[in-house]
Amino acid sequence: MAVVIRLRREGKKGRPIYRIVVADKRCPANGKYIEEVGFYDPMIEDPTSYRLKFDRVDYWLKQGAKPTETVSHIVKKVSQLVAKENKP
Repeated sequence: MAVVIRLRREGKKGRPIYRIVVADKRCPANGKYIEEVGFYDPMIEDPTSYRLKFDRVDYWLKQGAKPTETVSHIVKKVSQLVAKENKP
């Protein structure tokens, strides 16, 4: 089974909210998914509004899941923010 980490659009027209999910590549973009690993609200400019379960993302990447380009950028941005916050 080809597994991907991608965005799943939710919300109202003109007010999108995205959930970062692990899904089978053959399923529709807003169809069934295996696990939800994060949350992204593009209407909020503050990058600290992203929510991501790093342990689950790492698990799925080790299992061979391929993230989309957008998800890769989000993971990179959030991991940089976490690294800055943890610096003394």
